[in-house]
Amino acid sequence: MTTTSEKRNFGLLDDLRYARIGSARLSPSGALAVCDLTRHDLENDQTTTSLWRIDLASEDVRQLTQDSNNSISPSWSPDGTQIAFLSDRSGAKQVFLLPIEGGEARQLTNLNQGVNGPPVWSPDGKTIAFTASKDTEPKDPTAPYRVTRFIYRFDGIGYVDNAAQKIFVQPVNGGDVRQLTDDAHLDRTLRWSPDGREILYLASFDPDRPDLFSAKLRVVNLEGEVEELLDLDWGFIKNAGWLPDGRHITVVASRSDQPMATKDDLWILERDSGKVVNRTADLPAGIEVQWFPVFSAANIPTAESAALVNVVERGTKGIYAVALSGTGQWRRLLGGERTISLQDVDGTNMLYLSGDLANPGDLYIASLDGINERQVTFFNDELYDQIDFADVEELLYQTEDGTQIQGWLLRPNQGEPPYPTILYIHGGPHGWYGYQYGSDFQMLAGAGYAVLFVNPRGSTGYGDAFATALSGNWGVLDHRDLLDGVDQAIEAGFADPDRLGICGLSYGGYLTCFTIGQTNRFKAAVAENPITDLVSRYGTADMGPWGSLSELGGKPHEIPEVYRRGSPITYAHNCRTPTLLIQCEKDYRCPAGQAEQFYGHLKANGCTVEMLRIPGVSHVASITGSVRVQKAQNEALLDWMQQYV
Repeated sequence: MTTTSEKRNFGLLDDLRYARIGSARLSPSGALAVCDLTRHDLENDQTTTSLWRIDLASEDVRQLTQDSNNSISPSWSPDGTQIAFLSDRSGAKQVFLLPIEGGEARQLTNLNQGVNGPPVWSPDGKTIAFTASKDTEPKDPTAPYRVTRFIYRFDGIGYVDNAAQKIFVQPVNGGDVRQLTDDAHLDRTLRWSPDGREILYLASFDPDRPDLFSAKLRVVNLEGEVEELLDLDWGFIKNAGWLPDGRHITVVASRSDQPMATKDDLWILERDSGKVVNRTADLPAGIEVQWFPVFSAANIPTAESAALVNVVERGTKGIYAVALSGTGQWRRLLGGERTISLQDVDGTNMLYLSGDLANPGDLYIASLDGINERQVTFFNDELYDQIDFADVEELLYQTEDGTQIQGWLLRPNQGEPPYPTILYIHGGPHGWYGYQYGSDFQMLAGAGYAVLFVNPRGSTGYGDAFATALSGNWGVLDHRDLLDGVDQAIEAGFADPDRLGICGLSYGGYLTCFTIGQTNRFKAAVAENPITDLVSRYGTADMGPWGSLSELGGKPHEIPEVYRRGSPITYAHNCRTPTLLIQCEKDYRCPAGQAEQFYGHLKANGCTVEMLRIPGVSHVASITGSVRVQKAQNEALLDWMQQYV
């Protein structure tokens, strides 16, 4: 164990030294768990994901697949003897089966374009369902092509026609693969019915509509006959799953007649009648976009069963039990100043990731009532033991109109207050900050900066009125909430008013560009993949038309003043803050032209500006991309702040 005096600050590349757990599943017996674990090789610029088995009693871990290829999305067979997973060991990702008692993995699928969605076992263990593109030869990317879809390309996917996923089934012990669905939608989130005769799924990316994040709720039987249960006009459907009786279905959705950012609720759909009942109408905070199995919940009065869901509230994410019958009831099972992401549930325990400001997440297990909590993975303990992490201060303050805002400030371990301070803005706009890991936070604090992060209006976890307050007010309202937070940090003696920086990614990049057009108080700005012109965003971003209508209240020709007022480009001529733009060139969420416009305006008006271009990658590649890409972002951000703050 390293003593406090021997510990060091978080360094430039320490974020890349973390091992990160992606998904984890409990074995049918409940004695084991399996997870996929991503690690970076800094020397060789490589990232690999492998499968690991955890003995939950002894906490013994064993690597199941090699680092020479990538293995993801593990799924236990119903009898617990095999694990299905996706691997690129033979080229394009295919489904493989690994015997848990030892031996080589067996390749199950052999599709020309590979398998996309995770493998899902049928209840009898005889068949695996998955999603993939049509089993044809890949299209020639140099050939001319015609587009007819409303939204024809999507960030991280590319051109949707080439990537639209269909549902396939493959017998485990011999037999041909069969395609069950064949339309223009992208099918996802597969759930076998309890009797194994149907598959519930979401059909997204309707070719004739712009609301690309929503989906139709459908079932398909093994003969390929499709039935639609809920359409796009009913609600903004995010996830769904069967209840054990096979007659009822849980649905995670918000209603389509409500404003963008309205909380997601847990609904129960009665299959035969089509009746839908909201089980969380009175729960102030929305549930996360996840679905997990149902369990007996004797601790919830009058309820025969309950569902476990994640709930975000005031900068934390916990686990709630929601009663599925009787009067609406729920109970928080696990919470605290951390971020908990439920992974799996069986009849006895729940498996989840728990992380905080210093920890991306380790696996824990607890009883279904939330007691007997125990950590079962320790992949990063050696790294944790070396680092003296920054302390955090919570900041609560009120805006001029009396709205309470929550923020936090990481204090560096070196120097004395007031500190040089970086305002770091979250994306969304309906994201949230709080007690969750942020890699740049620790890096900047380790370099001697205080890091201020705030949940302005538009953030989730504070109720619908707070989250939907930005309708028609992008930038105008929330940038003031952020500046009030800066003032609060200065008044508290933490932040040096003469040494301030500002940065953010996506909507955080947008607000960075907007804010430096309103004030020159910041000495440096770094805007990563920003939106700067709401009019051109409307026609070029993957969620431009739908997102603009939902968030701004109309089309550009209908409300031109709203678009003009909310566009950073409107105020670019005022900018005097030295600005670094970081832009991923295959970003379809915030297209490269957005940063290019801002760069051109700042250059023409004599403002110090540079642009770091990242070829061939999509919107959040600086967080999820290759070692080289993540290093480039870290180095550029820190260098810019050190130059000017």
